[in-house]
Amino acid sequence: MRLHTMLEVLPFFTVQGEGDPSISNIVNHHKDVKKGDLFICINGLEIDSHSLVMEAERNGAAAVLAEKEVKTGLPVVIVPDTRKAMAILSDYFFKQPSHRLLLVGVTGTNGKTTTTHLIEQIYAGSGLTTGLIGTLHIKVGGVLQKSRNTTPDSLTLQRTFKDFVDKGVQSAIMEVSSHALDQGRVHGCDFDIAVFTNLTQDHLDYHRSMDEYRNAKGLLFSQLGNTYFKKSPKYAIINRDDEAADYYIKSTAAHVFTYGLTEEADFYAKDISLRASGTSFTMMTPFGTEKLSISIPGLFNVYNALAAVASSSAAGIPLAESARILSAATGVRGRFETISAGQEFSVIVDYAHTPDGLKNVLETIRSITKGKIIVIVGCGGDRDKIKRPIMAEIACEYGDFAIFTSDNPRGEDPMQILKDMESGVFGKEYVMIEDRKEAIRRGIAMASGDDVVLIAGKGHETYQIIGSQVYEFDDREVAKLIIKGE
Repeated sequence: MRLHTMLEVLPFFTVQGEGDPSISNIVNHHKDVKKGDLFICINGLEIDSHSLVMEAERNGAAAVLAEKEVKTGLPVVIVPDTRKAMAILSDYFFKQPSHRLLLVGVTGTNGKTTTTHLIEQIYAGSGLTTGLIGTLHIKVGGVLQKSRNTTPDSLTLQRTFKDFVDKGVQSAIMEVSSHALDQGRVHGCDFDIAVFTNLTQDHLDYHRSMDEYRNAKGLLFSQLGNTYFKKSPKYAIINRDDEAADYYIKSTAAHVFTYGLTEEADFYAKDISLRASGTSFTMMTPFGTEKLSISIPGLFNVYNALAAVASSSAAGIPLAESARILSAATGVRGRFETISAGQEFSVIVDYAHTPDGLKNVLETIRSITKGKIIVIVGCGGDRDKIKRPIMAEIACEYGDFAIFTSDNPRGEDPMQILKDMESGVFGKEYVMIEDRKEAIRRGIAMASGDDVVLIAGKGHETYQIIGSQVYEFDDREVAKLIIKGE
């Protein structure tokens, strides 16, 4: 595609230099540039790639998209916002692949990963070819690829959607973070179904207030189309029990399905039975009533299952079929994952890294255990500091003994993070052990019989970030080795 043909989709721009080269690909990292590529300059948090144009030129770039003049002999297209222009150009260059997919986006503080996986299992079980994009990985046709962010940038997304279409994918299900919405990463994505799980405190290091955080997530619903087409209706799936529900319902012109635990919701659960091995309940919906039994425990997973069923109903999948598929659905790695290595007590690894997430997991454990609960938890560095004492307070209130330890301290002093946590729990039963492996060892050594050890905060992660270094560290594998005495 010729450069000036691509530029026809932009409302206005200026061009520095001459020529109309053929563009073979779009890239936004100078090291990825190959001959014939359009290099997009991004002013990032750590690096402004406007300074890397000469390297991109040496690597074979045919043209540059920038927000200001740069020194190069290549044609330079100057636009006010390269992130937004990247979204527009990527969508056009890859032939609007999201328009050829049933695209489902899930946003919320907690439950995004589990909900997307449940939706994907229902869709795949009903015969649709699916693709999945999220925190754990990108999945298509049973093949897994690593994902760097919960929601990739717009260029990576459109390239991934194009790959999905080329491989025959019919529906893509993806997690949509508040950061991605605020930064415009999903501009150009033609969502058909948008799901809201819940809104609780998180990311206040980035969003300056809960209102800003709420508003960022609201962009998914306000951008969900403003017209009605019989062949491709848009749906918003909203947690009716959350305080932000009305805000999101008012934010969208799409059809709305609500879910929750009361009759106020369109899809609601009653006769709920919580067990260590899973959960059963009756689903009351506009499409009928179905009993459902799932192998993943916890009241929060009732919400996740209802969201998945409502999303499937919006996609035209019969209620009975959704219930049948969900009854055989598997849990998600690092989400309430039980670790068994021959011990008599229970060990659970969970990604709970927010106050509400930790509270939900501990309440579930309390409802299914007879012994004491030992909580091992930390807080990430260079992230929301306000939640640290709250996390500690919840660990002490809902657990019998708490061990505060390092999560991913990143650029912060690990002991300062622990002191920030400690400020909320003076006089409670806890210890502080900076070394995460030793903290896990201490927790496991304390447990016996009917006790439960919860290792919270990192879940599926297989690394720990200390300073600028990334070390191998998997809570699940570390726990197994310690249980076995290694």
